[in-house]
Amino acid sequence: MSEPRPRFHLALPVTDLQAARRFYGELLGCAEGRSAERWVDFDFFGHQLSTHLVDAPDAASATNLVDGDRVPARHFGVILAPGAFWPLAERLRAAGVVFLIEPHLRFAGEVGEQATMFFRDPSGNALEFKAFADEVDVFRR
Repeated sequence: MSEPRPRFHLALPVTDLQAARRFYGELLGCAEGRSAERWVDFDFFGHQLSTHLVDAPDAASATNLVDGDRVPARHFGVILAPGAFWPLAERLRAAGVVFLIEPHLRFAGEVGEQATMFFRDPSGNALEFKAFADEVDVFRR
C-alpha cells in the first residue's frame, strides 16, 4: 500500500450551514462528508474543509497589496488546472457571486504568472482560486 498524499484540513467559521451547503456543495461542487448539527465537512478538491457554525461572523478585513490588488490577508483556496479556472469563474459570475478581485492574470510574463480570483463565501470567508500554466511555477522563486 502506498503512502497517502498529504492533504490539508481547514476549519472555518460559517454563520449559516445551509448556505455553506449550497455554496460549497452545489456551487463549487464539493461533495459533503460527515456532519453534525453544528458542522459539515466537504471534500474541497481532495482536501478536508470543515465548516463550523458560529453565532457571529469573524470580521477579518486586513489586506496586503499584491501585484496591484488588495488581497485579503486571511484567505484560503485551491490551485486549479488551467482548463478548470475560467469555466469556474464564469459559473461564479453567472451565479451572481461578487468578486473581491475579478478573475485576471497576475504577474503576466513573470515567474509565477497565474490566473487568480477572490470572492467570499456566504459567511464572509475570503477564497482565492488560481491556476498556473506550468505547475513548476507554484513554488518557483
